[in-house]
Amino acid sequence: MSKTIRNIGIFAHADAGKTTVTENFLFASGKTKSLGKVDDGTTQTDYLNVEKARGISVKSSYTSFIWKDTLINLIDTPGHVDFTAEVERSLKAVDAAILVISAAEGVQAHTETIWNGLKKRNIPVIFFINKIDRAGADYQLVTEEIEKELTDSLAVIHKVINEGNNDASIHSIWNTETMNNKTIENLSEYNDEILELYLDEKQIDFKLADNYLQYAIKNANIYPVLTGSAKNSVGIYELLDAVIHYFPKSSGKQDKDLSAIVFGISHDKKMGKIVHIKVFNGKINNREVIYNHTQKIEEKITQIRKTFAGSFIDTGIVSAGDIAGLCGLKDTQTGDILGQPSEHIPEDITLKTPLLTVQVKSLQEKDYADLAYALQELSKEDPSLNFEWLKDEKELHVKIMGWIQMQIIESILKDRFNIKAKFENPTGIYKETPSKTGEGFVKYWMPKPCWAIMKFKIEPGERGSGIDYHSAISVDDVHQKYQNEVERTIPEALKQGIKGWEVTDIKITLIEGEDHQVHSNPGDFVVAAPMGIMEGLKNIGTTLLEPIISFKISAPEELLGKITSDITKMRGKFESPKTENGKFVLIGTMPLATSLDYPVKLSSRSGGKAKISTKFHSYQTCSDEEGQIREYKGISPLNTAKYILKARKALQ
Repeated sequence: MSKTIRNIGIFAHADAGKTTVTENFLFASGKTKSLGKVDDGTTQTDYLNVEKARGISVKSSYTSFIWKDTLINLIDTPGHVDFTAEVERSLKAVDAAILVISAAEGVQAHTETIWNGLKKRNIPVIFFINKIDRAGADYQLVTEEIEKELTDSLAVIHKVINEGNNDASIHSIWNTETMNNKTIENLSEYNDEILELYLDEKQIDFKLADNYLQYAIKNANIYPVLTGSAKNSVGIYELLDAVIHYFPKSSGKQDKDLSAIVFGISHDKKMGKIVHIKVFNGKINNREVIYNHTQKIEEKITQIRKTFAGSFIDTGIVSAGDIAGLCGLKDTQTGDILGQPSEHIPEDITLKTPLLTVQVKSLQEKDYADLAYALQELSKEDPSLNFEWLKDEKELHVKIMGWIQMQIIESILKDRFNIKAKFENPTGIYKETPSKTGEGFVKYWMPKPCWAIMKFKIEPGERGSGIDYHSAISVDDVHQKYQNEVERTIPEALKQGIKGWEVTDIKITLIEGEDHQVHSNPGDFVVAAPMGIMEGLKNIGTTLLEPIISFKISAPEELLGKITSDITKMRGKFESPKTENGKFVLIGTMPLATSLDYPVKLSSRSGGKAKISTKFHSYQTCSDEEGQIREYKGISPLNTAKYILKARKALQ
């Protein structure tokens, strides 16, 4: 086995060529005998039928290979914005990243989203400017774009010769003979010795400078820029060498208690569910029973495997610093912590928030239960789907990023679960907030035995504050164990308000209450709290909140009038545009509801010359006419008699 490990991710906006880069890695390392092609559906890391058919990655895939006595664990992530959740999860497992950018298209919308995630995690990054053979390629312009839009702390390693045709090649400008002056300048900002030599105009030894550069890159202070053409296998060896030379070795201690994170789940026809983990401390042996800290359960490992270009090796063990797939963990979900939490496990970050909800239906009534099971499984693999099963209405709902994701889930349901399903038209996810301050009262004392009397003060909260609950009554009025049940029930009670949406930005105070020494039990307060809250919301009314997205549009100047007119019609707002070199950049906000299909319209209107990046901005008030009101799903606590019967399991 190799001496050291590198855990790296490869990221890009769709069609920048990252999967082709991965194919080159596997071929160069001797793991494959020929280069797979995305268009032919023959790549190793696009293994789902839908990926092969569409020529896009929709799930992260995991593979390993050896390069110069170093084990490289590589996660190839999807490049389409609808699958950003896959990128978020991968960021928990990688120690470093390659961010692929097309020399022809440059920094694109999703490139910025990925970069923001890498920066938040402080992950070392190599920029790989790909497709230098393409007509219109301009690596110098793309480098300037990276400096302007992402970071100016760059170390440019290559220059390109014969750019824009099949003869394109690269030439090193960072070696014992030549040192890129701009790189020395950037390095001097992080190193006093280099700064002193630079200011004194003394000769700088390459090995000294490169050692300091290595340190700066590992600490995510400087980011090297390499170039090449994955299609023509140009720059691949240099990129692999840079991974070994500049990226940090994986770390972790085997003699500590187990601490690992589940960052992905895949499926094998023979072994079934494969749980992909990064081990931070400790080790796992085959046939071992391990503790799932998140689920509070124990499960037995039946196989520990590593993937090498489509084939699997049963390693029997996985140790600190390594990545592997575990079989046998039926109830483990993506995001779970195995063993015990560790300070090394990264916190969750959100790059994109699902802002659409959609109902899923089976085409055949007999498949309803199977569809519910399938969506439950998919939600365990991708928690952002937030699957909701409304059993009373026989409705199945998931949250999604966009239309492509919806089509992909439909294909997976058919291929993997043999279920034909259809998706209704998605709608934006609205929320509610109290319109004013008021009170809600509940007196639940019939039919006995029960006793829970409470009065809540309900107030609007600051925008973005969520739920703020506290009790202002004594334990002499309501026993502490009953008060604990009320606090636990509040989030559940607010999942639907009087307009059918989750209630947020709300302050709730329990101001009066009464229990009974004989008749009260904890369940009474669980039943009563939603009745009191909903009664209060009915009395004071709620205001709809709609999701607002922020946008950044860049396009040719001649389109400025049309685009600003579009945004105004969509109830959007924008800052004064910035113009440069015949292009403008426009920044602003607009409602999701009015702009769902705007990226497609913008691309069509501009002939592909305009680009737009969006992200969730905030929830803001809107009128009932501008928003959408839904019927309450299930039995509302306002329907007191039926609600109590249902809560007491007396209603089927």
